[in-house]
Amino acid sequence: MESKQNEKKIVVELTKEEAIVLLDWLSRFNERENRDLFQDQAEERVLWDMEASIEKVIGETFDSNYAEILSKAREKVRD
Repeated sequence: MESKQNEKKIVVELTKEEAIVLLDWLSRFNERENRDLFQDQAEERVLWDMEASIEKVIGETFDSNYAEILSKAREKVRD
């Protein structure tokens, strides 16, 4: 994982495996009612937007063998 900053944006680069793991977690997290975790709706909005951004580039979530893809991604990302 890398991050870069310019005047208007901060760019975080993820490996494909990191993106798959993060997308899966964001998807599960965003499906739950987590109102007590947020101080402001903007925090929730950022997580929704992150999920949508990653979904645009990770097509594997719709593969019939997604569970296997996710499992392999988790294995690769683990310490």
